[in-house]
Amino acid sequence: MRKDRKGQNLLDLVPEKLHPSMEEKGNVTILVENKGIFNRFGQKFLKKPVQSKIQLDPLGSFIWTHIDGKTSIYDIGQKVKEQFGEEAEPLYPRLSEFIKTLQKVHYIDLK
Repeated sequence: MRKDRKGQNLLDLVPEKLHPSMEEKGNVTILVENKGIFNRFGQKFLKKPVQSKIQLDPLGSFIWTHIDGKTSIYDIGQKVKEQFGEEAEPLYPRLSEFIKTLQKVHYIDLK
């Protein structure tokens, strides 16, 4: 379907998580450590948290729980279609954008 910059089909790639997460009542929260000099300054002097908590909606949570480093994006899309049906449409454009966003902010890596 869509191709990334290297010419590979995005749907054939396998995403792998780079951050831990926790699940509560079916919704996933991704835990992201705040690193870097400005974050350390904020933590020390402005009482900013060491970790940020990124909460996902039900669709994003479902996708995140199926990212296991073994399942392709296409296969994840098929599972989303089974679970959410028409609610997830347009499925693959939405899924592609979500995966690209997760990769851009370094929450996942694509193999």
